[in-house]
Amino acid sequence: MDTMSVTVAPTRSGTSIAGARESARHFLEDLLPVIAAEAAEAVVMVVSELVTNALRHGGGTATMDLSAHPDGIEVAVHDDSPRAPRMRTPDMNGGTGGFGWPMVNRLARTTAVTRRPAGGKTVRALLAR
Repeated sequence: MDTMSVTVAPTRSGTSIAGARESARHFLEDLLPVIAAEAAEAVVMVVSELVTNALRHGGGTATMDLSAHPDGIEVAVHDDSPRAPRMRTPDMNGGTGGFGWPMVNRLARTTAVTRRPAGGKTVRALLAR
């Protein structure tokens, strides 16, 4: 099983989120057998959303783990907040979001949120390979 772990810290320019996406792309490019382009882009979109939310709502830094399984790619993002993501009606006018978690759940085969014993949570998404 191939794995990768990346620590992501917030920056004003958003480069940490871009860095997480780039790390995910490099991880996916190195996999054999090669992952389909559409599946790879779905993984990158989920990485972007989960890391963005962890940095925005998770209280500081986040750690992202990527794991390749024979039939899927697992994205796990760990942060210090105990609050789980929640489904809410997307805000079409006010710019307050609400689109990301539903998108993650549509793209992933499964999602799970677990509390970490030392505090915080891990949000996992398993996507088709």
